[in-house]
Amino acid sequence: MASLRFKQYAVLASSTIAFTICFMIWMMFAVLGIPIKQHLGLNETEFGILAATPVLSGSLVRVPLGIWTDRFGGRIVLFVLMLTCVPFIFIMQYATAYWQFLAIGLLVGLAGGAFSVGTPYVARWFKPEQQGMAMGVFGAGNAGSSLTKLVAPGIIAIGGWQLVPSVYAGIMLVTAILFWLFSYQDTAHLVRSKASLGAQLALMKNPAVLRYCQYYSVVFGGYVALALWMTKYYVGEYGFDIKHAAFLAACFSLPGGVLRAMGGWLSDRFGPYKVTWGVMWTCWVAFFILSYPQTDFSITTTHGVQSFHIGLSVVPFTLMLFGVGIAMAIGKASVFKFIANEFPDNIGAVSGVVGLAGGMGGFLLPILFGVLLDVTGVRSSAFMLLYGTVCVSLVWMHFSFKPAQGKAALAASKAG
Repeated sequence: MASLRFKQYAVLASSTIAFTICFMIWMMFAVLGIPIKQHLGLNETEFGILAATPVLSGSLVRVPLGIWTDRFGGRIVLFVLMLTCVPFIFIMQYATAYWQFLAIGLLVGLAGGAFSVGTPYVARWFKPEQQGMAMGVFGAGNAGSSLTKLVAPGIIAIGGWQLVPSVYAGIMLVTAILFWLFSYQDTAHLVRSKASLGAQLALMKNPAVLRYCQYYSVVFGGYVALALWMTKYYVGEYGFDIKHAAFLAACFSLPGGVLRAMGGWLSDRFGPYKVTWGVMWTCWVAFFILSYPQTDFSITTTHGVQSFHIGLSVVPFTLMLFGVGIAMAIGKASVFKFIANEFPDNIGAVSGVVGLAGGMGGFLLPILFGVLLDVTGVRSSAFMLLYGTVCVSLVWMHFSFKPAQGKAALAASKAG
């Protein structure tokens, strides 16, 4: 019989790999959508809807998947979820009309629900003081977003965009089988609650749950939205081809995934509040700078008219985006450390609700990016919108935690 320690890390490794592939599938329109957009002649808003469609279904399914994970166990739920997605991925190559891509995208998007399965499944294998690290390692599967940017352009170059669904379906099938072979189930981890779906959703009335929903809609929803949007942004703003644009976009997606484990470790060590607060301030500054559009202007001086240009070239833009990716990776882990600390008996249900909010942010933001671009013609308007969402988080955090901090300081002074 395998030792407990072996089972813990086998579950963590197999779940992380499975989630990486699921996230790769979930983000496939970040690259695949560009040739489809050209083929169908879509405008920016239509492209935003196409890219975001899988995110919608992957978000909506997170709540029931989180509940089923509590009741039936993460191993069987994640395995069935992955197998269910395989045929839908495969048939995408036969789509010809816009509505067909949207319909299939909704079905393929079910893969995005893997997060609310794997999070409680992995967390329950570890002690509370290790859960932040474990959930952070699992969450590093977000790096699947960068994986699709590195893999899909090469597949498209070899056989056109139609080859991508065939290859991805095969990868998903093999990964599902390997996950089943190398993962374990412990019936002691099952939650015997008979609460209805309505009762579970009533958690959303809890102010803390709503607060974490908003935070996660920024750090995860913003991450998903930018992961879907940045390849096209590089193509339009800097004139790169799809291969080089996808590679540069991966500079944001990769740290946004693999460094999530560091966020878990930091949250275990310093607490989720301090970590999340630092993340929000970092994003606030970065989005302010990234919001500034490419600007040319002239002024009249005593020496005549002088012209100026203000705007980020590709190198500082990519470095700034790289920093945002790191901050969001850390923030995604710190928000779930809040959940593990405050809702240990309902990790699955609460993570499903919070994951839903994050996913809905990832669904709505790309559409709003497209609308803003169609209306204003300013590509950096995407970052202007994100700047506003971070402002909301900072204000909410300040007024939510300030009373608690005041009580703690008063108690400490009395004790002293």
